[in-house]
Amino acid sequence: MGYDYALVHLKYTIPPACLLTFILKPLLTRLDLYKTFTLILVAFFATLPWDSYLIRNGIWTYPPDAIAGPRLFKIPVEELFFFVVQTYITSMLYILLSKPVLHAQFLTSKDDSSLKSRRIRTAGQVLLIGCVIAGISLVKDGGQGTYLGLILIWACPVALLTWSFSGYFLIRLPPACVVVPIVLPTVYLWIVDEFALGRGTWAIESGTKLGWCLWGSLELEEAVFFLFTNALIVFGLIAFDRGLAVLYAFPEIFPVVPYMPPPSLLAKAVLLDPVKYDMARIKGIREAVQTLRRKSRSFYLASSVFPGRLRIDLVLLYSFCRVADDLMDEAHGESEATLWIKKLTGYLDHVYGSDSQLPSSIDVINDFVGENFPGPARSALILLPTKLLPSKPFYELLEGFKMDLCFSGTNTRHRTRQFPIQDEGDLELYAHRVASTVGELCLRLVFHHSTTKLPSDKESILVFAARTMGHALQYVNIARDISVDGEIGRVYLPSDWLKQEDLTPHDVIKDPTQPKVEMFRHKLLDWAFKEYGRSRDIMNMLPYDVRGPLIVAVESYMEIGRVLRERTGVPSETHKGRATVPRSRRIWVAWKNLSTV
Repeated sequence: MGYDYALVHLKYTIPPACLLTFILKPLLTRLDLYKTFTLILVAFFATLPWDSYLIRNGIWTYPPDAIAGPRLFKIPVEELFFFVVQTYITSMLYILLSKPVLHAQFLTSKDDSSLKSRRIRTAGQVLLIGCVIAGISLVKDGGQGTYLGLILIWACPVALLTWSFSGYFLIRLPPACVVVPIVLPTVYLWIVDEFALGRGTWAIESGTKLGWCLWGSLELEEAVFFLFTNALIVFGLIAFDRGLAVLYAFPEIFPVVPYMPPPSLLAKAVLLDPVKYDMARIKGIREAVQTLRRKSRSFYLASSVFPGRLRIDLVLLYSFCRVADDLMDEAHGESEATLWIKKLTGYLDHVYGSDSQLPSSIDVINDFVGENFPGPARSALILLPTKLLPSKPFYELLEGFKMDLCFSGTNTRHRTRQFPIQDEGDLELYAHRVASTVGELCLRLVFHHSTTKLPSDKESILVFAARTMGHALQYVNIARDISVDGEIGRVYLPSDWLKQEDLTPHDVIKDPTQPKVEMFRHKLLDWAFKEYGRSRDIMNMLPYDVRGPLIVAVESYMEIGRVLRERTGVPSETHKGRATVPRSRRIWVAWKNLSTV
């Protein structure tokens, strides 16, 4: 009886498992744990008979003075724990790296995949089939290739199965989400294994191994074993995520998806013929994600912690708002911008008209979008989840765009230019139209998708808080963009504020960095944090499953205001002339706020 193997766990496997748990704890959801423990069960019972066979046939041995004693089917309890802890470590690392990824965008069919992807998938299948054949040959011949052959026979068929079903999806995923959670634990466990083999904690018997070492005492077979097992864990998690992506991406095929989908439903999603995928919807989701990454890094980060189908709908909503805003900002003159407002109004009239969900009406809407909007904007309008949202906030948003049009004139030196934000009432009205409306729409999606249904009185309170928080976020946005807005001849600081300091909007356009303008920036930030304070505590009334993500979304944006308060005239980091929050700080804000929810 000994404790060498137990000490390996205490020193080398339990600490990284604990560290990853600590880092991930604020981000872990019940679905993440469901996915992880399902995979642990699969790994445990798949490895149990194989490992038992190795020990019974003398391929693997454990010195009596290195193990505590208890066994199951000849397998020491420490080895059984290794099945669990290795799967857990690799799963936690994969979940950590894949959290920012919206998996639905990587769904693909054969026709949608590039020729390169098809060749890689085929090459992978050929390689794995070759490995199975090689493994059978090695075991059949017996002798020194036995252990390597058993590894290949045991691991490669499972890898081939997951690769065949999820290969196109896997190839499209960011390499960091696939390669790193395979390679990093593999290299780490190689080091641990080399140490244990050198100490004699476990051993591969001579006559069943090739006798080749990568370095030190690390046998080739052990290196291959850890590489394949970590690959199988990651492939299994990717197959799980592909199934979830199919369930979330296609509400027409899967109208109701439980928060914890049963294995039968996941299997149905994984086995769904990709020919049935609505690839126009998938391409629209891809475009929406790219819009989000370009236009709002704060919301992009926050979106990664929203659950399932809610995340997709929020991304599609944000994409519509950004596309509509870009149509206005990039218009050549007031007349073109007015035309876009007219077309957007026509789109809303079609969508919210009677019987708009009938197939014939949907065709009319799609034709209207195709005839009136440029290609890059079409998917944002067609995929907008309007049947889940009220119409009033959208029409109010267009009224906000009309206020932007009141900044008439094209020459920043043109003295007849108008400035519609005359007083604090105009400022609040503008913030309501362009920001509170979006906040309310987001909240409506939350109410629809949340697993916890709130009474109507609580919903009303939360909608009011969302509108108030919208004011706060827009005031931060205006405070950040004084210089950027000035370049296009817009000043959102109330004119009566400026008048008190003997300034005009033209003075702000001429020199947006002067001390008096900086004073107004801080006054606007004070307003923002006052509105934020009025609504922040009310967010605690939100259902638990969405409370953390929404708080992260708000806090990530308010952090821009905190940076502006700290910067003393020069931003620590800028993006197109705007003060931004460093990525490390945004991650810290998200982690901190999720930890306290």
